[in-house]
Amino acid sequence: MPPLSQLQRVPPVYLERLDRQGIFTSGLLLEVSETPTRRQYLADQVGATTVDVDAWRDEAMLLNLARFGPREQAIFAQAGITGISEVQALSLDELRARLSRAAQILGVERPDDLTVEGWWQQAHTLEEE
Repeated sequence: MPPLSQLQRVPPVYLERLDRQGIFTSGLLLEVSETPTRRQYLADQVGATTVDVDAWRDEAMLLNLARFGPREQAIFAQAGITGISEVQALSLDELRARLSRAAQILGVERPDDLTVEGWWQQAHTLEEE
């Protein structure tokens, strides 16, 4: 599980507060924020809002996609995609095109079509009500 420090949406002050709560990976964040009630509790514990926690959770879900690492995070960030909800809002073709352009700008190999399709399918499986 990626460390919380990899999340771009969590300000340092909240990283410290989350760490004091024993939450130091994206997986732990997802676990303790699984339901709306738990998200409210976490927000109260760290002095954040539920909107903040929802944003952190959205990004953590992206980082926890299969075969997703720092290189992929850089490609997604270059493509302007920092959360799972942004993947869900795109068609598969749009996602492929944005990631291809981003990889070209960064000068790295673009993710293969099968991997991108897998991420897109995972994102839609994770859609929350």
